[in-house]
Amino acid sequence: MTPPLLSLCMIVKDEADQIEACLESVQSVVDEMIVVDTGSTDGTQELCRKYGATVIEVPWEDSFSKARNIGLNNAQGQWILWLDADEQLEKEDREALRQAAVSSEADALFLKLIHYQGQQKATASLHLASRCRQIRLFRNKKGFRFVRDIHEVLQWPASLPQNRPIPLLPVRIYHFGYIEEAVTRKNKALRNLKLLLRERENPERDPWCDYHLASEFYRMQKWEHAFTLVNQALEGFLAKQQLPPSLFYKLKYEILFRHGSMRGAWPGMECAIRLYPDYADLHFYKGVFLMEHGLYAEAIKSFERCLEIGEEQWEHLSQFGMGSFHALHYLGRCMERLGKKQEARVYGQTSANLLRTYASANTPTTRG
Repeated sequence: MTPPLLSLCMIVKDEADQIEACLESVQSVVDEMIVVDTGSTDGTQELCRKYGATVIEVPWEDSFSKARNIGLNNAQGQWILWLDADEQLEKEDREALRQAAVSSEADALFLKLIHYQGQQKATASLHLASRCRQIRLFRNKKGFRFVRDIHEVLQWPASLPQNRPIPLLPVRIYHFGYIEEAVTRKNKALRNLKLLLRERENPERDPWCDYHLASEFYRMQKWEHAFTLVNQALEGFLAKQQLPPSLFYKLKYEILFRHGSMRGAWPGMECAIRLYPDYADLHFYKGVFLMEHGLYAEAIKSFERCLEIGEEQWEHLSQFGMGSFHALHYLGRCMERLGKKQEARVYGQTSANLLRTYASANTPTTRG
């Protein structure tokens, strides 16, 4: 008997307020839904069953990866698509996802993730969002497993080729978990800190632990704690003679930018750009640093480089606007300080127009 083509795998707990939107966005694409519930008391299980999902109820054991792997163990599809309850698949991209599962020869595929921020989901828009790529579609029964108790990641099987390029699909997943109302309602910060601090007690901990702790303190605007931890995360990779991930550098300089301390960004920022020359966010922070030092000609080159990179770079975690309206705004500020009022007005108006365009791109199309 031929196995189904595509299995959705999820883990949930008390997601009655959003699970239907997630499942509705993907139900016409997948052949089976495997939902691992870790103790819902709000009727999430029945809502999942209403959409035809197989619900596996297990106790929560303080490990996201363990729960996810239970789902993998029970999936029958040739491919696994994994989502969270606070995510939705773009309606217009459903056919592309299905077609990739039919025709791709790859073992895994990147999808485009858009992380919305801001106060409320109802007013979510791209001007307060970031983007990246992530493996969300992979072949079943090939040895893929999730690792790490918190901020779990997909581990590439040792039995598969290690350096084969992974294609990026034109398929968008929208993530609403960073919206303030969701973070507050779910009390995610307290849960995450508990698990991360426990992991940090291990002297052999992964540097990713320090990075994720830094991210939590960043969201709480505890800049000094966040900066110390992200530097420790960077040092953890360098001590192993491994290249730190690009988003470590983004967080480091984002902390300095938000704290108004860009003067402390040199010379490390230039080293980071040499490692990741196509990362618009790093060029943006460099431009701010140069502008604050009165080096306007050099700052202009940095902001122009942001515009060259643009908004279609998915390799790095990038804030929307770094390759467009944010860079244009700061170009206008440079021109203003140089006394070029006409150029400043043009850049400022262009930035404002683009910002309005992004701000009007509200909650995406996922239903129907």
